[in-house]
Amino acid sequence: MSKVIGITGGIATGKSTVSELLTAYGFKIVDADIASREAVKKGSKGLEQVKEIFGEEAIDENGEMNRQYVGEIVFNHPDLREALNEIVHPIVREIMEQEKNNYLEHGYHVIMDIPLLYENELQDTVDEVWVVYTSESIQIDRLIERNNLSLEDAKARVYSQISIDKKSRMADHVIDNLGDKLELKQNLQKLLEEEGYIQSESE
Repeated sequence: MSKVIGITGGIATGKSTVSELLTAYGFKIVDADIASREAVKKGSKGLEQVKEIFGEEAIDENGEMNRQYVGEIVFNHPDLREALNEIVHPIVREIMEQEKNNYLEHGYHVIMDIPLLYENELQDTVDEVWVVYTSESIQIDRLIERNNLSLEDAKARVYSQISIDKKSRMADHVIDNLGDKLELKQNLQKLLEEEGYIQSESE
């Protein structure tokens, strides 16, 4: 019986790495970030609606959405963030639903990679929730390094989400990502063995 698993965590906890590792075990990934980009791709109805709200500056010289410009606005204006979500979310849900159903029809287990799964109250749309866990200090360090952010900006992004500790308490399973990639792989493999998705190598 195919399962739909929601993978979430906090910003920079390692969700994408876990999704990447799971593809090696035959899981199919439906990625909310990819669907979000698809929803406002060049020439799309979604992008046209974004332009109506955020103006010409929201489109860059290549006809794509100016993510930095829109990102800075919505980060500081909750009402405009809400307006953007009202455009993007329905389109994203449609794209993800279509992908998910296609994979289920072919008998695959499906991973729904949704960064804001709890924030958007989507936990009831999946069979199980797996949270990728790391400490807030590691999240902040990774964000500074990965996105070239100041300490203040990195903290603001981490604290704008439900805390990783709270998410872990709400999850069906927690994947520990406090160490390096090899340890993460071992932790993930252990979970997959315990839950019967793969056979233990020792069997």
